Amino acid sequence: MSGFEQQWAHWHDEHEKRRAAPHGFLAITGLHWLDETPQRFPDAPGEWRTGPDGVVVTLAPGEELDGIPAGEHRFGPIEEGKDVTVGYQDAVLEVARRGGHDVLRPRHPTHETRVKYLGTPAYTPDEKWAVAGRFVPFDAPEPITVGSVAEGLEHVYESPGRVEFSVGGQDLSLTAFNGGTPGSLFVLFTDATSGITTYPANRSLAVAAPGPDGSVVLDFNRATNLPCAYTEFATCPLPPAGNRLPIAVEAGEQLPR
Repeated sequence: MSGFEQQWAHWHDEHEKRRAAPHGFLAITGLHWLDETPQRFPDAPGEWRTGPDGVVVTLAPGEELDGIPAGEHRFGPIEEGKDVTVGYQDAVLEVARRGGHDVLRPRHPTHETRVKYLGTPAYTPDEKWAVAGRFVPFDAPEPITVGSVAEGLEHVYESPGRVEFSVGGQDLSLTAFNGGTPGSLFVLFTDATSGITTYPANRSLAVAAPGPDGSVVLDFNRATNLPCAYTEFATCPLPPAGNRLPIAVEAGEQLPR
């Protein structure tokens, strides 16, 4: 393999390991929407509720979470995207807020989605799909509302600008969101392969921080599936309307096996 192919293979192997980790999203056994009525769920101990003061769990005698004895425990208000996790036997319970709603998502390593996972195929890496582009910032960051694979749910992300690029002589652009590290970006998109060889709802691509002149590289070889391609217990965002590319991006991850 070329150096480019070796780097891609290492990246994809590591990505697959994270995806299939014992408490990764393949281990999620339920997506439980919380409200003011105490509820019990088959994959987690306790009665769960939420309200103006945040998420509360009440553990009966004999029930406990890691470091939390029987009785009432208050998690407090959960910020969007700042999930809280607590251990339970060999599982992890994720307490999160999505689209203004509090949810509980248990993650059990023995869940069949994880145990039976066969891997995700991908297009053969090709340097032509490492596309040079330019980041064009907005005058001020703009809140962008997008839909979700979860019916009735919406997500709002702050967009600092868009990425402009060209493929086959065709000028294209994608609205970008802030990435996981300072200055970095990510884009959500669909294209002409969506629903044929790639997951129909969305794909995600991380983009390194732009250079001083706004230069970026969109390496579509590293386009990945979101959790919703694997589990019904996901709340993944859909791409902004303008991020539906008219071309076939024959690069990156394909439909899961």
